[in-house]
Amino acid sequence: MSNLVFDESSSNREASHGYAWWFSGDTFEKAMAEDRKPRKRSLMHRLVNHPGRLTICYFMLLAMLSTSMLLTPIATPKGETTTFTTALFTAVSAISTCGISIVNSTTHWTTFGQGVLIFSVQMGGLGVMTFASLIALAVNHHLKATQRMLTANELGTSKLGEIRGVLTVVITTAFIIEGITFFALFPGLYKVNHGDVRQTLWESLFFAVMAYNNAGFTPDGAGLHVNNWAVGLPILASAFCGTLGFPVLLNLMRSWRAHRPAKRWSLHTKLTLTTTFCIVIASFTWFLVMEWNNSLLFSGDDIEPRLWHAMVAAVMPRSSGFDLSWMPGVSDATKVFLSIVMFIGGGSTSTAGGIRVTTFAVLLLTCRAAFTGRHDINAFHRRIHTQAVMTAVAVSTACLTLVTVVSLSLMVISGCSLSDALFDTCSAFGLGGYSVGVANENSPLVLYILAATMFIGRLGPLTIAYAVSRPHNLEAVRYPTEQIVVG
Repeated sequence: MSNLVFDESSSNREASHGYAWWFSGDTFEKAMAEDRKPRKRSLMHRLVNHPGRLTICYFMLLAMLSTSMLLTPIATPKGETTTFTTALFTAVSAISTCGISIVNSTTHWTTFGQGVLIFSVQMGGLGVMTFASLIALAVNHHLKATQRMLTANELGTSKLGEIRGVLTVVITTAFIIEGITFFALFPGLYKVNHGDVRQTLWESLFFAVMAYNNAGFTPDGAGLHVNNWAVGLPILASAFCGTLGFPVLLNLMRSWRAHRPAKRWSLHTKLTLTTTFCIVIASFTWFLVMEWNNSLLFSGDDIEPRLWHAMVAAVMPRSSGFDLSWMPGVSDATKVFLSIVMFIGGGSTSTAGGIRVTTFAVLLLTCRAAFTGRHDINAFHRRIHTQAVMTAVAVSTACLTLVTVVSLSLMVISGCSLSDALFDTCSAFGLGGYSVGVANENSPLVLYILAATMFIGRLGPLTIAYAVSRPHNLEAVRYPTEQIVVG
């Protein structure tokens, strides 16, 4: 072996069998020379290598496509016309999975128009980073390192090799839950529609897609079908699953298959579930206490409608705005409370919006550590990484600033009250889907402001931050042992 000489030059590539040739000096020199040369990058190359910008472009193109389709004559019945503002607002509301509607979805849109809404909600609800990565796979046949890191952060996995499998599971899980919801809704809607099979199939599909993606569009106009227990319960369950987020659903599924107990769930899953259930219980209790004797909502009604509306208030306003009939009748205190709930939103990487429940949980834990004089921020006997805390503070500050500016703008333009402006702003940003009347066809400027707010709420502040940053700064995404997905 001592007489064996290794030629590590690139010219001896075949003889060295690929073990050492690429460590040779001339290889490094060529690489450094190529790096020093200014390269002309095509627009597609720059987008593919920058997931944040690719995501924004994807949603902008989807908004343009949906708006164009809603403006076609076949999207509305004969005699109905759709203005550009209405089409744009509806398209943005659909792709952002918000669901605020300024027209009657039943009478204003044809079956084709409602199909456009289903398509837009489905494409938007499958996730910002999910589709950005799929586009990159189709164009480049493999994920770039920065894309894989950002997608790993979005989907809650720290192993870069799992990304492709995770994307497959994400899409499969979405369709499975929507399929289960479809079959669960069919018996109740079949009875509501008096045996009309065709109408029942269409409404089951419509509600299944809208429920899991937490979009408040309804095929029956006012959404009164939701008040039927046989219809409302599957929608509530599907909407609740949609607000948990893909990392939580994946962790629960893997834990169930591996027979792992709850104490071995990830910290992100524990924080999301704990905070979500606390918000749901608080919302349920608040509505019963504050609105029990509300004559505008429950004039002469018994206990059952009160309990049902309390359940709806506990789940629906966080992201899915089905049944708008009862919302204008609540008190101002409840409007402000529900605005806070919508501002918090759902789980990270879910179909919901807001600052996310994990962000809110990290903020509370940070306050607890500050008030008790602790240096480390812990949850469930595990330390939360400092970067997660910094991200939570930055996201909350940016979102609070946005909501404040938009609320004040709506008050100045429309002359509405603070509670109404705050409610519609938080509903747009948190993708809640409810409205107390601030958004209407007679105020184009208001609609443009709310549409921009919904667009930002769907993308999230982190995606926008990635879009405006330089590619070499994207490597700031790190993976502590116990990862918390915030923002």
